[in-house]
Amino acid sequence: MGDADGCLMTMKAACRCSTQCGIGKIAKSISRLMVGALGTLFSLGALAQQPQPVGPYKDFNGTINLDVRDSKADWGPFTPKKAPAGAPNILFVLYDDTGLAAWSPYGGRINMPTLDKLAQNGITYTQWHTVALCSPTRSTLLTGRNHTLNGMAAITEASNGFPGWAGRIPPQAATIAQVLQDNGYSTFWLGKNHNVPEQDVAEGGDRKTWPLGQGFERFYGFIGGETNQWYPDLVEDNHFIEPPASPEHGYHLSKDLADQAIKMIRNQQAATPSKPWFMFYNPGANHAPHQAPKEYIAKYKGKFDDGYEAYRTWVLARMIEKGVVPKDTKLTPINPMPESQANPADAVRPWNTLNADEKKLFSHMAEVWAGLSEYTDVQIGRVVDYLAKTGQLENTMVLYAADNGTSGEGTPNGSVNENKFFNGYPDDLAENMKLFDKLGGPDTYGHFPTGWAVAFSTPFQMFKRYAQYSGGTADPLVISWPKGIKARGEIRDQYHHSVDIVPTILDVVGIEMPKVYRGVEQFPLSGVSMRYTFDAAPHAPTQKKRQFYSMLGTRGMWEDGWLAAAVHAPFTGKGHFDQDQWQLYHVDEDRSESTDLAKQYPEKLEALKKAWDEEARANLALPIDDRTASEILLIERPSSEAIRDRYVYYPDTAPVPEGVAVNVRNRSYKILANVEISDADAGGVIFAHGSRFGGHALFIKDHKLYYVYNFLGIKPEQKFVSKETLKPGKYTLGMEFTRTGAGPHKESVGTMKLYINDKVVAESSMKTQAAKFTLSGDGLCVGYDSGDAVSAEYKTPGTFHGGTIQAVGITVEKASYEALEMEAQRALARD
Repeated sequence: MGDADGCLMTMKAACRCSTQCGIGKIAKSISRLMVGALGTLFSLGALAQQPQPVGPYKDFNGTINLDVRDSKADWGPFTPKKAPAGAPNILFVLYDDTGLAAWSPYGGRINMPTLDKLAQNGITYTQWHTVALCSPTRSTLLTGRNHTLNGMAAITEASNGFPGWAGRIPPQAATIAQVLQDNGYSTFWLGKNHNVPEQDVAEGGDRKTWPLGQGFERFYGFIGGETNQWYPDLVEDNHFIEPPASPEHGYHLSKDLADQAIKMIRNQQAATPSKPWFMFYNPGANHAPHQAPKEYIAKYKGKFDDGYEAYRTWVLARMIEKGVVPKDTKLTPINPMPESQANPADAVRPWNTLNADEKKLFSHMAEVWAGLSEYTDVQIGRVVDYLAKTGQLENTMVLYAADNGTSGEGTPNGSVNENKFFNGYPDDLAENMKLFDKLGGPDTYGHFPTGWAVAFSTPFQMFKRYAQYSGGTADPLVISWPKGIKARGEIRDQYHHSVDIVPTILDVVGIEMPKVYRGVEQFPLSGVSMRYTFDAAPHAPTQKKRQFYSMLGTRGMWEDGWLAAAVHAPFTGKGHFDQDQWQLYHVDEDRSESTDLAKQYPEKLEALKKAWDEEARANLALPIDDRTASEILLIERPSSEAIRDRYVYYPDTAPVPEGVAVNVRNRSYKILANVEISDADAGGVIFAHGSRFGGHALFIKDHKLYYVYNFLGIKPEQKFVSKETLKPGKYTLGMEFTRTGAGPHKESVGTMKLYINDKVVAESSMKTQAAKFTLSGDGLCVGYDSGDAVSAEYKTPGTFHGGTIQAVGITVEKASYEALEMEAQRALARD
């Protein structure tokens, strides 16, 4: 310590110790003089040799002195980085659940005018593959790493407590949006997300995995795996919102997304026209529910009457003619899985075994799906047209793709309500035929049968979820970039995968994935750049060497043109993976994987099986899981809120998603609501959770208390109504379900009692769903019903009026209803 420092500290100590005499004041004066002298010393000495900035300002090259007039500014460290000169805009359009044989550029029967134009002005890829399921594929497109490195071994709703299954993209896998944003891009996400853990899809959820926490500056869409196209569960940026209009006023999600995409680009370009942008555009199509405007469905009337097997033969000839597959490509069987391994829910019923009503219904379901696909493509065309009109299309790289093979979740019989699949509940033909004319509209949540999943994934075996076959993984991809790709209307059949998209974008832009991002060492990229294909010959060798596959118990390994495929079906619970039979296909010679060569080349097969094991361990893919959908979806997962027996909800809050709301599945439960009625005309929703396709609601209508449990949308609704009328006053209104057992499809059965205060006003038998009301969305509401109404007895939002709701409690505890009602009455009296 120097003399000046020691003198100064001595004076300060003296000041603190001498508060009752003049010595302290004198010491303070001397201290001030010393500080002034030291300041002069530093300005003349130490400050004359400017301090070196550290940390984030280590690159500062200006001059710092005491007086700003003697200093020199340097804006370098504080100026956001600009994108490389000439870097293109990037528009990535990603459909859901669409195999290779559906769309017109590939020979399919579904007219895609926007995609046709892009294909004519770019490249159509014939061997581009995905992960066979949506969340996992989307994670690879965001990070360039294999899905299990991203913690996405399955959809987020199927997460489990293992590294590859966690359902959270880890910090070791920075997203392309983060890297582009750091390099001068604006970043936007439209439509489906499905990369947020289910327990965080809530207003109080952890936002780190939401789009704005993953490098996107704007988001408009839905966070979960699917949503009603007419009544979507919408999020804008970081908060839930209601749709801007209703279907009665022309609303459809596909149109809304196009409107929002144009708005985002227009606003960005108004302020920063030289700044490139990246837009991840994910329509709800072609995922269930299959819902589309009537005029688009009508365009396909009769076009699928020949059936799915005839379609396969027809479309394969067209695919060969277009060069999508080689001329000697063979069709595979519609039911290729051996009976010992097959999942009955994934079987295809031969068309010639169907009766007239079934053929009529199944054909119409395909018409609805085709209408949804084309309508959405036309809306995307509005975005592409806007780019052309504003001079942006020339230097915009448009990637247009789908995330996995066509979905077979409609079971062999199709469904008017896809939620039956997730509840293990069968469809009834007579019930479905009653809704024939309403398919595609707001009254249905439809999904076509497995036969169409196979047909639209021609010529391959199986469909979505089957990662060992190209029926689950081979997907359309068209890339158009007028300024950067000379090819027009050409085919590319190099083998590639969704992990190759991020390396391609980085290559095109001229930047690299950082080895360390925000202090975290990064996983290496799993893919390779596809940019070489832009100028390659159509059949030039691929630069990709190896790709492993794993999904819900299915396994595959591609290497140098050969594919090893484990014979195993998802959602069967069969296990015994070490006993799986493996097949071997020479994909370079046998594009449809029709001829098993395992016996001819056993050494090749063993080498590929060993390669799968190496890749699975390196990519955190173990353990593998083939349990049923309901078993996987109902795994108890940690949440920021501990699971409890009693939940209390209040009015005027955002919908509470099912993943974090009270769980009444497969158990007895009670609902009690404290309500004060102040107006003789009081009415509306007190409590609602779910939708017309599955849910329950407590409400007042015509002065009477109603409780409706809508079991999977099956009519008639389970409806309980009080005979007594409700007059102004304070009430505890509620219901009690006592579970007595399970039905043939694991649904709960029991007795329901409806209460006004402590009096039973209606009583009857009731059944409740075994699993969720929906895969995602349709949250719990108090005082209104968001989105689609649970009951036909009221219309959304059914806002409560003419009184006040104090609170609504839902409990699965064992206390009697009478005891809980007395507790509620005491709370009501205190209010």
